[in-house]
Amino acid sequence: MNLSHLPTVRREQAPHAPAVGDDTHGSLSNAGFADLIEAYARHFAARGIGRGDVVAVKLTNRVELVVALFAAWRLGAALTPVNPALTAVETAYQLADSGAELVVTEEPSAGLPGSVTEVTLAELAELAEPAEPAESGPAAGAALPDLPADRDSGLDDLALVIYTSGTTGRPKGVELTHRNLDAMTAAMIEGMRLTEEDHSLLILPLFHVNGIVVSILSPLRAGGRATIVGRFSARNFFEAVEKARPTYFSGVPAIYAMLSNLPAEVRPDTSSLRFVVCGAAPMPPGLIGVVEQRFGVRLIEGYGLSEATCASTVNPLDGVRKPGTVGLPLPGQTVAIMGEDGRPVTDGGIGEVVVSGPTVMRGYLGRPEETAKAVRGGWLHTGDVGRLDEDGYLILVDRVKDMIIRGGENIYPKEIETVLHEHPAVLEAAVVGRRDDILGEVPVAFVSVRDGAALTAPEAKELLGARLAAYKIPVDVLLLPELPKNPVGKIDKPALRRLLSAPTAG
Repeated sequence: MNLSHLPTVRREQAPHAPAVGDDTHGSLSNAGFADLIEAYARHFAARGIGRGDVVAVKLTNRVELVVALFAAWRLGAALTPVNPALTAVETAYQLADSGAELVVTEEPSAGLPGSVTEVTLAELAELAEPAEPAESGPAAGAALPDLPADRDSGLDDLALVIYTSGTTGRPKGVELTHRNLDAMTAAMIEGMRLTEEDHSLLILPLFHVNGIVVSILSPLRAGGRATIVGRFSARNFFEAVEKARPTYFSGVPAIYAMLSNLPAEVRPDTSSLRFVVCGAAPMPPGLIGVVEQRFGVRLIEGYGLSEATCASTVNPLDGVRKPGTVGLPLPGQTVAIMGEDGRPVTDGGIGEVVVSGPTVMRGYLGRPEETAKAVRGGWLHTGDVGRLDEDGYLILVDRVKDMIIRGGENIYPKEIETVLHEHPAVLEAAVVGRRDDILGEVPVAFVSVRDGAALTAPEAKELLGARLAAYKIPVDVLLLPELPKNPVGKIDKPALRRLLSAPTAG
């Protein structure tokens, strides 16, 4: 199904059932949600937005962002979400690169490209008020095109342009079609057994595909609902859980590390949760056990990337879950390991993780050469190194670009990080390479410890020395109060590399 039909379908099936909500708006019913989407769509249409255009949103997590998403789709346009933390220069780059005609912002902005029309939340707030019958012009909005009778029409139209983090250069726009989203949400619903009884609590940013797909589109398509948390706070998070009573939420390892580090007396009511999800980065197996035991939840870990519309594998909700793996391929996708010679690795060996199926992106916007490098022979080359175990579960070894070559020996930082996480004092760990005049590159570990715990660099090295070959042992173990994170919540390894290159590092 083309998800532009979803608000109308929900209104027809259950007009008074809850759809989406946040702390500002409470909960919108299906009818109220659909009405507001149509009001936004008329407002956008009056400003020239139509089929094939791109609408940008630069908003924090809130209901208006989701409404704008569906309003753009209602007009046959695509949406590109902009990280609200971006500078004016960075924002202008994304707007220009995506070809956005209109941007929705919380406050009037400076430095926008002259070709982009700005619409603020103050303007949109007026649309929720009853309009005067005699009004005309942009405030009243323009007529909407009829929705196609065939709900599968337009599946190959562009739906989302999601920008990568830019760790390998300037951010690239990942083109996701309605067909991609149709396949991804159907797989998520099947894999997570979602029904109309499910209620997601959104805590991840909505400028990322995980937040959009896992916590908004999938539960809504299943007939369920979503509640949006404006900003994640470990201290206040479980208050939101107890208030909203969700059946699941999706997080990243850093979020679960913070929750596990809460004071021992924090014992929240998590009885509404059917499961919780972890993605974006591999989660230390020990942390999975800590979270499950302490909070009485079932944690399922998955793996994916924007170029594959969010998720490609997940540990089964009802089957065998294997900590240390990121699970089995989701329905409709094929995951394989490919060697440097371009041939599949079928003996359990290590190689690059590749993905095929209907969730693979259309391409990088305006970058045909980079698209051709990423998608070859029907396979999306992820840049991740991994292997498949005897049961077909994917084990991630590391990122290709994060591999450290020390005097000709390949070192995978994740292996070192996994051992560091065996120490009960370790909250977070990350290993990066530092240039070395003799060996070319050497590993350096960054570690943060749990509140009230203690760890010295010699103790960490002693642990590593008992588990790993000598050439894998970091030359330095540096203790930090907290490891830097990127906007999605992953540990920011480029920032750690910059720290090492600073004159005072080491």
